[in-house]
Amino acid sequence: MIRWLSAAIDGQDRGRLEEAFRWLYTFVKPQTKAIIGLMLLSVVASALVLLQPWLTKLLIDEGLLAKDYGMLVSMAITMIFVGIFSTGLSGINRYLHTRLSGRILFALREHLYEHLQTLSPQFYGSRRIGDILSRLDGDVSQIQRFAVDSMFSALSSVLGLAGALALLITLSWELSLLVLVLIPLEVLWLRWMRRKVERQTRIIRERSADLSSFLVETLPAMKFIQAVSQEKRESSKLHNLSNHYLTDLLKLQVTEFFTQAVPGTLTSLTRATAFLIGGYWVIEGQWQLGSLIAFSTYLGMATGPVQSLLGLYVAIQRMSVSLDRVMDLRRAEADIAPPETPATLADNMRGEIEFDRVSFAYPERAHILNQASVVLPAGGTIAVTGPSGVGKSTVIDLLMRYYDPQQGRILIDGINLKQLAPMELRKRVALVSQDITLFRGSLMENIRYAAPSATDAEVLAAAQQAQLTELIDALPMGLETPLGERGSQLSGGQKQRVAIARAILQHPVILILDEATSAVDEATEAEVIANVNRVFAGKMRILISHRASTLSGVDLRIELKEGQLVADNPELEVE
Repeated sequence: MIRWLSAAIDGQDRGRLEEAFRWLYTFVKPQTKAIIGLMLLSVVASALVLLQPWLTKLLIDEGLLAKDYGMLVSMAITMIFVGIFSTGLSGINRYLHTRLSGRILFALREHLYEHLQTLSPQFYGSRRIGDILSRLDGDVSQIQRFAVDSMFSALSSVLGLAGALALLITLSWELSLLVLVLIPLEVLWLRWMRRKVERQTRIIRERSADLSSFLVETLPAMKFIQAVSQEKRESSKLHNLSNHYLTDLLKLQVTEFFTQAVPGTLTSLTRATAFLIGGYWVIEGQWQLGSLIAFSTYLGMATGPVQSLLGLYVAIQRMSVSLDRVMDLRRAEADIAPPETPATLADNMRGEIEFDRVSFAYPERAHILNQASVVLPAGGTIAVTGPSGVGKSTVIDLLMRYYDPQQGRILIDGINLKQLAPMELRKRVALVSQDITLFRGSLMENIRYAAPSATDAEVLAAAQQAQLTELIDALPMGLETPLGERGSQLSGGQKQRVAIARAILQHPVILILDEATSAVDEATEAEVIANVNRVFAGKMRILISHRASTLSGVDLRIELKEGQLVADNPELEVE
């Protein structure tokens, strides 16, 4: 099946497609029992659909034309019961189908989300968030519809086609030959239209991603847009993006219309021909009226599934666009590799950090670290200094294991960070940066985010140590006050203090403050730093700041200079 699907897509890498379909199959396989159950219901439903025209034939030929009132009543009652049963079966089928579709859709999305959680900040820095959202939403939904809807549509079409053909031959094998003329013409037409549908579908996906990216980028920046009076400019951009999307959407609609209209017209011509020939037979007394009506109905039932099956070929092309876009995310590799047998940090770990001949560079950029070596003593207060853009935050990213060095080792208490699972490391290291992340929810929920099991009393104590008492008193519901989207109600300084409270509550062995107090005044900063030093006494604190006051009184200064980590105490350097 996988090879057939990949073979249906010309001009693409068959190996990559087979890999993609195998990946998709891993989400379908766990639902095998539900799929079999729905297939059995589809068999029964198809049989009931095929039964209806035959009942109509009997009602006309054996009841009306034969003037048999008893047969007429019997057929009418039978048709009523078949209709009621079909309606009930349709409701059950729809419910089970929705449940199956939802399970596969959410499993696909959750799997991709978990994979995205393993990727580095560099991945998100090089991608449009709106495009990622478009792939997680629209493209995943398109794949799910193919994996479920197309599968059952194909089954129903096969059953309907087989049953309709058998009944057509039973009614008149001569007129049944019309189907053999119709099918090749439809196949040729749909093959010719396939590439146009695929190309225009890909364009629509990109247009949708452009719109999502625009909204994701501009809505959070609305205050800035208003401040520089650029509302009309951004509205014009949205107007242009919308026009491009609508233009391409209409092109796709026209293409899809002709894709379906030509086969539909051929079907109508075929049915008209059947009526002309069959009608002549009825007039001449060679055939019965009920048989002609039943034949016409079954002819529609035969050509409809043929169109659906051929349409499945086109659907594969459309789905392949979405599958390729989703697999682009799926194939994105994490910058760090999880260890096969993770090491474990001791509960009473000291927190000494050693850079041992570490080299690191981003792709196509100069080295940030080049054979750099230094030891950061446990329990010390360390200042990391250097000009803006030299790579201080990258050093922190290496400590947090968002990246692994290309050469050398980074050790914590003698354990190579590569031997640690990222979660194991990051539970022991708290990072407070100038870019504060807050979520929709209460102030308490945001402080408790890194330590979900913390009690209310512990949250309040951490908030007080981070100098948040005045804010809590000013909020209408105190710690339970909702903060809004991204903490929009708070100032920059208040957000930084929330982040510090969050770090305090985490009880890390190592605390990293990366410009963490840049948005508060020096007096408040002094109080916050004093509380941090008291709470984290005996634990390592790494400070990055452009304020001299923030870095005063540190135990060791490390300067990032020409790819080296230079300590102001030469005895601490590792050669």
